[in-house]
Amino acid sequence: MFKVVVPARFASTRLPGKPLQDIAGVPMVIRVAQQAQKSLSSEVVIATDHEDILQVAQSHGVRALMTRADHVSGTDRIAEVATRMAWPDEMIVVNVQGDEPLIDPALINEVAQTLADDTQAVMSTACHPIDSNDLLENPNVVKVVLNAKQQALYFSRAAIPFPRDAAQRQGFSAQRHIGIYAYRVGFLKQYAHLPVTALEQIESLEQLRVLYHGFQIAVTITPHAPASGVDTPEDLALVRQLFSD
Repeated sequence: MFKVVVPARFASTRLPGKPLQDIAGVPMVIRVAQQAQKSLSSEVVIATDHEDILQVAQSHGVRALMTRADHVSGTDRIAEVATRMAWPDEMIVVNVQGDEPLIDPALINEVAQTLADDTQAVMSTACHPIDSNDLLENPNVVKVVLNAKQQALYFSRAAIPFPRDAAQRQGFSAQRHIGIYAYRVGFLKQYAHLPVTALEQIESLEQLRVLYHGFQIAVTITPHAPASGVDTPEDLALVRQLFSD
């Protein structure tokens, strides 16, 4: 059994008020919650910093919690929710980003199960094979390298692993990180007190805080790229078209 928390921050540089953007008559954050409700989760909670998002969630019958506005990351926001909800330390919580209205419920289940199966890990996430050199070299595409136990060695915006010789690239598939996470509540309480690290600031990747402090992250490999999230007005137009078809 696991919970889903959808962190929904109102401010967005490229798309102001993003969680409330309309998608075929329904606010985006509600679309996300509705997808999460199709998973095996026992509960879906929207965690927000804005009264309008709270009211929209309540009007659609989705549980929501007002959280502090000064959280550094979505994980910090989820840690506040887990503490205030008094969820037990062994409970698994999945972080579904508030701008993923097409998130596959099966992927939510897989990430939760990956963490349940790996007792050494405190977190889990997902990745899929990269089939394009353009994606491998794109700094907006986060890559992950795994160890023999299918745990993360490192995440980077750089092309990792980097093939020194062109021939070494043949037949080898790098892995693209998918931004979905599961945590045990006990670790979420620890995470909230872990110092921010230079690595996560340099790469702008919050999961590097976990690796830096010596914790393990289990990774599920899915064969297919997930549906696109919404970061830009162009992304929003595409998703709106998909829902209206």
